[in-house]
Amino acid sequence: MESMGKKKPRPRRSFTPEFKAEIVELCRRGDRSVGQVAKDFDLTETAVRDWVRQAEVDAGERDGLTSDEREELAQLRRENRRLREDVEILKRATAFFAKETR
Repeated sequence: MESMGKKKPRPRRSFTPEFKAEIVELCRRGDRSVGQVAKDFDLTETAVRDWVRQAEVDAGERDGLTSDEREELAQLRRENRRLREDVEILKRATAFFAKETR
């Protein structure tokens, strides 16, 4: 029964855009299924399917956010978080100095 335990999580890997594009191209050719391509390159099938789906969005073949739009959204969210933190600091400073002047 011990052998039926959970598998160790795979360490997180990162791949270059060129590598992802090559994998997507292999899937689009139709020679092999997405599952077979994933197996051949020791990738998860989910990751390969996500890459193919994102490539379709970027090519305008499917609705959704393009890679550029996703990058811009992430950047704007980071900036928004930073600005909210700045506002919170200013509120605290204002309250502190208002208390000091009384």
